[in-house]
Amino acid sequence: MSMDKHHHHQMPLTKSASRQRYNEWVFRDVPSDITIEVDGAIFSLHKFPLVSRSGRIRRLVAEHRDSDISRIELVSLPGGSESFELAAKFCYGVNFEITSSNVAQLCCVSDYLEMSEDHSKNNLGSRAEEYLDSIVCKNLEMCVEVLRQSENLLPLADELKIVSRCIDAVASKACVEQIASSFSRLEYSSSGRLHMSKQANCEGDWWIEDLSVLRIDLYQRVITAMKFRGVRPESIAASLVSYAQKELIQKSISGSKEKLVVETIVSLMPVEKFVVPLSFLFGLLRSAVMLDCNAACRLDLERRIGSQLDIATLDDILIPSFRHAGDTMFDVDTVHRILVNFSQQEGDSDDEMEDVSVFESDSPTATPSQTALFKVSKLVDNYLAEIAPDANLKLNKFIAVAETLPAHARSVHDGLYRAIDVYLKAHLTLSDPDKRRLCKSIDFQKLSQEAGAHAAQNERLPLQSIVQVLYFEQLRLRNALFCSYPDDDIKPMHQSWRINSGAFSAAMSPKDNYASLRRENRELKLELARMRMRLNDLEKDHVCMKRDMQKSSSRRFMKSFSKRIGKKFNIFGHSSSRESTNSPSRHSERTDSKITDRT
Repeated sequence: MSMDKHHHHQMPLTKSASRQRYNEWVFRDVPSDITIEVDGAIFSLHKFPLVSRSGRIRRLVAEHRDSDISRIELVSLPGGSESFELAAKFCYGVNFEITSSNVAQLCCVSDYLEMSEDHSKNNLGSRAEEYLDSIVCKNLEMCVEVLRQSENLLPLADELKIVSRCIDAVASKACVEQIASSFSRLEYSSSGRLHMSKQANCEGDWWIEDLSVLRIDLYQRVITAMKFRGVRPESIAASLVSYAQKELIQKSISGSKEKLVVETIVSLMPVEKFVVPLSFLFGLLRSAVMLDCNAACRLDLERRIGSQLDIATLDDILIPSFRHAGDTMFDVDTVHRILVNFSQQEGDSDDEMEDVSVFESDSPTATPSQTALFKVSKLVDNYLAEIAPDANLKLNKFIAVAETLPAHARSVHDGLYRAIDVYLKAHLTLSDPDKRRLCKSIDFQKLSQEAGAHAAQNERLPLQSIVQVLYFEQLRLRNALFCSYPDDDIKPMHQSWRINSGAFSAAMSPKDNYASLRRENRELKLELARMRMRLNDLEKDHVCMKRDMQKSSSRRFMKSFSKRIGKKFNIFGHSSSRESTNSPSRHSERTDSKITDRT
């Protein structure tokens, strides 16, 4: 019997093929005296060579010596008729190769047939065990092949420690190869220091593809052993990605098996941050939602995604909803939980940064946490705008997503305003109280000039919101004028006044509240129009003054400048006693006093 270090794949034998093949090596000149049946295959053999090697067959023949037994059925023989044929060949002294493709079968069938050293020297069991320990366990690729062959031999292959020996060998080999690869990359720098040269992630981990052929239960045991041995997390993650692509994309498997694969892969993922690609995490999450995987699996994915949400894209978080009809188009609840995870981790990182603040510089640049918040705030606003047209999207869910991030996350509220406007367009039956609740999420002070101009004319907004927009636009114009001419007696309005958003005195009736808001709205619009006209006049004067500067001497220019500025800066209520009480400046002064009274 020879031993081959290369594995050969053998197809299972049919009944006719089995009969034809065993007729080639069985004794032809001696009539058979025993018939063995295995999984429907019939073998006409001889007692003597079988009982000389197999303790099981010897015992069965001895038990029925008086009845002159001539037919034996071997039930549940591991490996079936193919394995028995190899064992029978061994009994007849026929040479065949032990390979990584059949050694697991030989170990199991020899145990079943009791072909041990106790029954006969140099028996099949010891020969197979020797090949397994001395050849297979020293070669990672052969170990994987033996594990694949063992899938149909469980639990006996486990009891004989075939699986555990191969798993330990695979994990040990992978770890040793990575250590050897690390040592090979050690080199001296120009300064004489020893350092490790860079290499591509998982370079040299050729075993990653090989493991993808294993069944999920054995694959799980191999990866667990590798993690215990200290194989790099990046290599573990690459193997998980490769396995998932083959099992979930390239193969057509049942839903229950697909669910098991997803849950197992998630449980095997390394704890280290950023080693698992974010796109892969989102792909698993979509599968987990669709397959209704267990809560622990989905929550783990949501937590991992939340930790690196700042590098996600809009397409990533647009997770389809796979629930009953009438639900939202996208899975808003899942995204909300991801945002909660992100916010909580951002809070944790802030606490950690406070502990090490002594090492921080006074640089005005944003911390990584702030940068992440800004990126995620833009992502959330784009997401809200995308889901807002959904007629089934409830107001509470929309507001919950919009308000998940802390107030300082958004430096500009244009994106949030746009998303809320889209929601208002798609939900025209929304009540005024709901509109006010929705618009409370917007900080109108943080709208850009363009967004503020749009909001001021937006009839979908509740009246209180429009009043706020007009006020802050008036505030912006006043402060812009003050900054343009700081030496003149123009008082900037500080951003301390806040609109009450409808929460006026309880003594006022709803009708009075509404009338007061309408009146304030009209006054602010008039004041805004006046200031825009004044600002235009100032811009024209600026052009004229530049022309005068070129034509006149500095003295004439300063005189002209003083006269024009003296006239223009009476617009904010600093008029002389000779002016009429009905002048625009007087009206503006009254408007200011009303605003101040409400402060």
